Amino acid sequence: MCGIIGFSGSLEAADVLVTGLEQLEYRGYDSAGIAVQSKQGIQSVKAVGNVGALKEKLKEKVFHGSCGIGHTRWATHGGVSEVNAHPHQFGKITLIHNGIIENYKEIWEEYGAGKTLVSQTDTEIAALLFDKLYQGKPEETIKKAVSILEGSYAFCIIFEDIPDIVYCVRKVSPLVAARAKEGSFVASDVTALIAYTQDYFVLPEETILVLKQDTLYLEDLDGNQVEPEMLHVNWDTTAAQKNGYPHYMIKEIHEQAEALRNTILPRIKDNMPNFEAEQIPDSIFKGIDQIKIVACGTAMHAGMVGKVLLEKRVRIPVGVEIASEFRYQNPIINEKTLVIVISQSGETIDTLASLRLAKSKKAITLAIVNVKGSTIARESDYVLYTHAGPEIAVASTKAYTVQIAALVLLTMRMAYVSGMSDIEVIKKDYELLKLAEEAVHISLAKEEEIKELTNILKEKEDLFFIGRGIDYALSCEGSIKLKEISYIHSEAYAAGELKHGTISLITEGVPVIAIATQESVYAKMISNIREVRARGALVILITQEGVEVEPSIYNYHLTIPKLPDEFTPIPTAVLLQLIAYYTSVHRGLNVDQPRNLAKSVTVE
Repeated sequence: MCGIIGFSGSLEAADVLVTGLEQLEYRGYDSAGIAVQSKQGIQSVKAVGNVGALKEKLKEKVFHGSCGIGHTRWATHGGVSEVNAHPHQFGKITLIHNGIIENYKEIWEEYGAGKTLVSQTDTEIAALLFDKLYQGKPEETIKKAVSILEGSYAFCIIFEDIPDIVYCVRKVSPLVAARAKEGSFVASDVTALIAYTQDYFVLPEETILVLKQDTLYLEDLDGNQVEPEMLHVNWDTTAAQKNGYPHYMIKEIHEQAEALRNTILPRIKDNMPNFEAEQIPDSIFKGIDQIKIVACGTAMHAGMVGKVLLEKRVRIPVGVEIASEFRYQNPIINEKTLVIVISQSGETIDTLASLRLAKSKKAITLAIVNVKGSTIARESDYVLYTHAGPEIAVASTKAYTVQIAALVLLTMRMAYVSGMSDIEVIKKDYELLKLAEEAVHISLAKEEEIKELTNILKEKEDLFFIGRGIDYALSCEGSIKLKEISYIHSEAYAAGELKHGTISLITEGVPVIAIATQESVYAKMISNIREVRARGALVILITQEGVEVEPSIYNYHLTIPKLPDEFTPIPTAVLLQLIAYYTSVHRGLNVDQPRNLAKSVTVE
């Protein structure tokens, strides 16, 4: 969570910081603040609410300086208030922080500062610690502090008596940095830097970054200079802007066909999936006796689709695990286990911890991530990058469909390597995958129809999704998408489970979105739909084109092009995303910034 930016250079720091925070606002928008080193000392301004509220407060302040730090917060320790907003100041220390300090109470007790603290945050206690340890040498202070701190953190620190320098250190929580002609930059996400440069590096853990106006450098905790590994962003600042769309979410929904092409085509050689460029050898798919897919939220729902595909085509047992539960259940994994971890950001803390556990048990690890150089990408044995570009809306859309595409490609390759499918079958699969990508355009063409039909949902407070097989996995994703941005209570159920309790909640007018795209279970699914219609449900039915459906069993009917069962998730997902988006729009809500949520979960 939380957006961080630091700058030292030739520009007005306040302008750079606020502009950067606007790009990072999807990481947290409970409150925001900046601190700038000026001739009058460190000047700090904070505001409750989004970055717009901070900009209004800054109109009342006039101060100049070319070095500073900024933060947009997603509350963890302490409620949403101005005193809990970052930056925090204690003595000669001003800092911002992403993460959670687990031993904050012990630090507070040891330094006896109960009467001097003004906030309820662990971050202010970290500022207290840095100040108590500070004796004029910033690097030595940081080294001593990190030896005491427990938990996760990304700190940017300015010292009252050290002008025009920002010091940074991290553990787990992400930081990236860059040099440009305007100065030196650090941020929690490259989107804040892209206006200045497309070249950056990821700050290694437990390494001190020193940001000066004309240079930046790294050293490890033993004082040795560290040469950063430079990375390049292959998109520009326009990719992180709305470009005329009313919200980032609808823009990103419309970007899915391009994102799919960018993810699929580089992995195709002679009409076959090929991972030579990623240095993923076929050998890792041989000799494994189980697969574990580990992820959180939307990424986990992509994993549920992957499970169905892999078990059907490769005939290896596949488990889909919630990352936050996986490492506490003493999982049965070993050197014959392939662990696939999925994360858009590559920084999801529970997924990262699960990856580390898998590696400790000698499992083969393969990451599907969107962000180059992210921690999960760097620590996994192998990585398959999705090429979705920046995703700003909190509700994930294009990241989800490209994760499914990546899993389809892996399934195809593994089926071929294992001998379960011959080369002609795999080549046909590729043609079908191209048809699924083309079907995205057909789903998008239904936008106005969906905008109209979702008017009926805006006053509803309960809604159910039902499906079987892959459609149940899609139901889970459709439900989380709807509830997170529309605040309608929504549940997803395997349709065959309705009679085991859930059908008692189906009453007159309760919406049920029934996904019935799977030919193998279509007749059973129709029977389940009849059951909810008989109890007065308002049914929105999604099927493939060309199937016979009695009009009496639905109120609204949406279709996707006819495809084999395993290729239906991509166009179906687009319909579900549009349903969630327009329901939220009709309710007058902030689609891109749903309450209590932030884009990347980097704290437990």
